[in-house]
Amino acid sequence: MFRSTFFATGLFVLLMGTSFLFVDKMVLSHQVTVEEPEPVREPEFRGFLGMTTLNEDQQEELNPPDWAAFSLMSIGAVTMLYAAALPKRR
Repeated sequence: MFRSTFFATGLFVLLMGTSFLFVDKMVLSHQVTVEEPEPVREPEFRGFLGMTTLNEDQQEELNPPDWAAFSLMSIGAVTMLYAAALPKRR
């Protein structure tokens, strides 16, 4: 049970990281209604927390940093290796 759960989670994270290699930004299709303008925020730690912004059509854009793809791929691969190394159930 745990082996398949860890393997599936690792595979999902690995594939999400791989998809981040091929995209520069993702535009979500829903529009956000903003009644008040958002205050200007300071840049977050290494750009990770500020990945979503609003474009001129009031749609959210997801801009993953360059390092996010490789981090997700390595975390997913290590999780899959951990799932393979778990002892078999007796």
